[in-house]
Amino acid sequence: MSQQVLIDGPISWRDIARVAEGTAISLSESRWAGIRESRAAVMSMVDSGQRAYGVNTGLGDLCNHLLDADQLGQMSRGTILNHACGVGPLLEKRQVRAIMAAALVNFSQGYSGLSLAVVEALMAMLNRDLTPQVPSLGSVGYLSHMAHIALPLLGVGEVEFNGGVMPACEAMRLAAIQLPELGAKDGLSLVNGTPCMTGLACLVAGDAEQLMDWADIGGALSFQALGGQLAAFGEANLALKGSVEVVKVGYRLRCLLADSPWLASQQSQRTQDALSLRSMPQIHGACRQQWRHFCAVLDGELSGASDNPLIMKDAQGYRVVSQANPHGQGLALACDALAPALAELGSVAERRSYRLLYPQVSGLPGYLTDQGGISSGLMIAQYTSASLCADNRRLAQPVSVDNFVTSGLQEDHLSFGTSAALRLFPMLDNVRRVLAVELFCGAQALDFLDSDGQRFSPAGTAIWRLIRLRVPHYTCQRWIAPDIAQVETLLRDGRILSEVEQVAGLVN
Repeated sequence: MSQQVLIDGPISWRDIARVAEGTAISLSESRWAGIRESRAAVMSMVDSGQRAYGVNTGLGDLCNHLLDADQLGQMSRGTILNHACGVGPLLEKRQVRAIMAAALVNFSQGYSGLSLAVVEALMAMLNRDLTPQVPSLGSVGYLSHMAHIALPLLGVGEVEFNGGVMPACEAMRLAAIQLPELGAKDGLSLVNGTPCMTGLACLVAGDAEQLMDWADIGGALSFQALGGQLAAFGEANLALKGSVEVVKVGYRLRCLLADSPWLASQQSQRTQDALSLRSMPQIHGACRQQWRHFCAVLDGELSGASDNPLIMKDAQGYRVVSQANPHGQGLALACDALAPALAELGSVAERRSYRLLYPQVSGLPGYLTDQGGISSGLMIAQYTSASLCADNRRLAQPVSVDNFVTSGLQEDHLSFGTSAALRLFPMLDNVRRVLAVELFCGAQALDFLDSDGQRFSPAGTAIWRLIRLRVPHYTCQRWIAPDIAQVETLLRDGRILSEVEQVAGLVN
């Protein structure tokens, strides 16, 4: 993997996610050239006195107020300071870095007209691991989060740097980043556009992809423990569904379940399994389809310019176009479409966990305990899953349909795209924990079927052993919560996911 992400041609959400996790970022010379040209156009407009929204006018419903040239830097500084009014818990470091990376991509399109020094300073902050402290709440679209990210460029606010939190002015000095002199349009561009919701959504895309893969693994473990009927996952019948993602999940399940003597012995024992088992390709596949759409919207957003106004060139030269590309309706709707998919991914996993615990359908000891009568076993772990799924159903409600009127009737339709993206992070956490409970129950179930794991598929044996390396067979002498937490750590480790998939012979 390259040690840096070069912004030049098409950019993917995966590039933003890499920068969020610590990879350096750079711009190609053609991107720098576009930034210089649009900045020169802005300065030409200032010198000529031409009225241009956001360049030499007030903002929002103050758009008809023409400003003097010596007021433009003051307005940029004031825009950042008075837009930085977020509240509540801070964003995670990787979330802030993702937003900053998406902002650089947006500025590098060459339609914003930012000062070159501003772009250079923002990039230096990313590459020298200087991260602004950004409150998570207070945005109806994007403004407050972006303003908090811009504060260090003024020497204001606090940042995370060198393993601690310190005043921005001190950190910028230690990192040898010169504070840029802000001028016309700089403040507006720094708080504008869709980079906030886009950057956050890039992280959601990566986390969701990993959880969808784990959902197949957890589901396969439960299916194996319950002696499921493999005919439902047949290649020919799944192809008739007409969905690439359904076919993919079916293939993954067949690989994860292949070569299991125990499962082979259970075939033809029933006509069909419950829907939570036999419809895994259809349910998981539908969730993957929504994820694909989400990623396509993200990549489209990264390829465009979402500033307002835009500095555009035609046959007559450069002109300022006041428009609405910063409106995040597309991303907000995509987030709202992904939310129920995440809820369903967890919901069906909770149903499989329940079946593992219920002796009348599993054929296993009730609640997966060998101390029945004095122990409730894993009964209450399923309660935890049910609670998390209930939370996700509430969080899955649409955010984009909400609306308020702001800025003196000038901004009278809002996307709430950042809110739509942020609500996906607790949903992902809930799904991860529900899957951890399913894997915990699945490993316990396999203990009762074969204490050596010799009768299961190679992939099933691999995940069972990985769990048992961290969590021994459960008995009533032990507190359950730490066990679930230990299994959850597996789901955060991409190397372990790759290890299990390699055993199964899966190739992405």
